[in-house]
Amino acid sequence: MNLEKFRGVIPAFYACYDEQGNVSEEATKALGNHLYNKKVKGLYVGGSSGECIYQTLEERKETLRIVAENLRGKLTLIAHVGAPSTRDSVILAQYAAELGYDALSAIPPIYFKLPENSVYNYWSKIMDATDLPFIIYNIPQTTGFDLSISLLQKLRNNPKVIGVKNSSMPVMDIERFKAAAGENFIVFNGPDEQFVAGRLIGADGAIGGTYGVMPELFLYADEFVKTNDFVHAREIQTKINDIIISLCSLEGSMYAAIKAILALQGVSIGGVREPLENIHEGDLETIHQIKNQIDEAIAHYGKVLA
Repeated sequence: MNLEKFRGVIPAFYACYDEQGNVSEEATKALGNHLYNKKVKGLYVGGSSGECIYQTLEERKETLRIVAENLRGKLTLIAHVGAPSTRDSVILAQYAAELGYDALSAIPPIYFKLPENSVYNYWSKIMDATDLPFIIYNIPQTTGFDLSISLLQKLRNNPKVIGVKNSSMPVMDIERFKAAAGENFIVFNGPDEQFVAGRLIGADGAIGGTYGVMPELFLYADEFVKTNDFVHAREIQTKINDIIISLCSLEGSMYAAIKAILALQGVSIGGVREPLENIHEGDLETIHQIKNQIDEAIAHYGKVLA
């Protein structure tokens, strides 16, 4: 299988709501078009940034549908179908396949601490439900499950397994997964704070939750890595990390801050769903400052690459 369409910068797509807090078709299309115009490689739809664990099955299907109908064939589309039950995950997987998604992905089941064999069976049943390729999602800091090398190698016996979205913090995990999985396998860098390090140690592409509010910076960082311009690669990673720290410093959640900045950029996609905290009045000044940080970094590094 040609995996080239998965190599690159792929923003994790945000949940888009109307004023009543319902999934908004208009806002979902607006965000998709905004990111398409930024020339990203694809979109990762329905994951953590999409607030999937706070949405109903029908809401998740609605977002998958809107994005596919708007951008299928224009961008690489990966559907995150992880859900608390295998049944719901299979339903989402089959629906994504009907919509024409390029690949599926899923976190392991959450809440109950399950043995590796249960997680293996869960992922396998999702894969058995469609003909689409599958990308493992490893994010132990939120799921409590850490993908082992032995489980990865066992999963690799299924030809549908084409990659892993690795969001564990040790950057060494990317190198270890890459070495263990062998040829024709994609490892995506997950933590945005280590984008450059992840690419340098072997990540073929990257999927991240802050890309959507500053896609240019990650595209620029990727270009610096490709051209071996490590001085500017380190510089821009520092700028990115400064912005992420600021995004996480507010009373409202990081995603609420991101959505507020997107609104200032002309893309209104609503707030966040509780129990995520929406922005507070005291956050507004800092949000404007963060937007200025983003704008200044985009302008500066755009000139460097010109």
